[in-house]
Amino acid sequence: MKAQASMGRYWLWMAGVVSVACVAMADPPPAITAREPAPAPAVAVVTSAVLPAVTGAVVQAASPKALAAEADALLAAGKRADAREKFLSALDAAPDDALRAAVEGKLGKLNIELVRLPWPMPEKSTCTVQIGDSIRSIAQKAGTTVDLIVESNELKRPDIIKPGDRLRVFGGKLAVTVSKGRKDLLVTCNGKFFKRYLVGTGKYDKTPAGTFTVADRIKDPVWWRSDGKTIPFGDKENILGTRWLALKATGETAAVKGYGIHGTWDNDSIGKAESAGCVRLRNEDVEELFLLVPIGTPVTIEE
Repeated sequence: MKAQASMGRYWLWMAGVVSVACVAMADPPPAITAREPAPAPAVAVVTSAVLPAVTGAVVQAASPKALAAEADALLAAGKRADAREKFLSALDAAPDDALRAAVEGKLGKLNIELVRLPWPMPEKSTCTVQIGDSIRSIAQKAGTTVDLIVESNELKRPDIIKPGDRLRVFGGKLAVTVSKGRKDLLVTCNGKFFKRYLVGTGKYDKTPAGTFTVADRIKDPVWWRSDGKTIPFGDKENILGTRWLALKATGETAAVKGYGIHGTWDNDSIGKAESAGCVRLRNEDVEELFLLVPIGTPVTIEE
């Protein structure tokens, strides 16, 4: 009997141990959970912004060349907006001037195509013509040029628009930076690369540096020589080419007179310091720039 009683107590004791053990496995005490939380999986706490740095060799960020190749493929597939964003990413990551120049060439060409044709792009909005509207008033409100609205909407009679007509209007904020040292002109849109042009500058460092705005826009400009003689457009002596963008000094920049950005018939002077002080571009380039930049566009000229 004593043996049976002892055995009974033993099994009751064992049952209690098992019961406690099961409870512990199924529902650990809160104190232990609070002190020793189970670590979350690494993937759950890694954001896309830091993924390449955190994961190292596990996930590799696409190289600039790979991004450019993806952009080429998207462009070939007709996905122009996606290709543009991919080119911009490749440009931001480009490690050397050679790759940057290659990407800039493709991106600049694509940007011009997007802006000149009736294709969608983030900087364009749809404008419904209202009573009293004109192409000029719409352009002024959007901060763009009449020429660009007419061309990008393929308007045959821009003088005739009627209420209810729908136009795609470019509203990106453009800025121009001229580098006298590099002999180039950079156009940015909302702070991002848009296109780069090769330019000529003033001999003997006559091109003034500082901040300016586009103060006037003239097609087929007349040139007034320093002696006061007027040289009409088309004359071989007229050095202004096909377009003239007058510059007005702003901020602390000293006032200047007679300086601007213009075309040239002498393409051999591009990339050199041979002008009388103005910034000159090939005629086809200045015509493209003229299409883009309205009066009031900021221009910075750097040494």
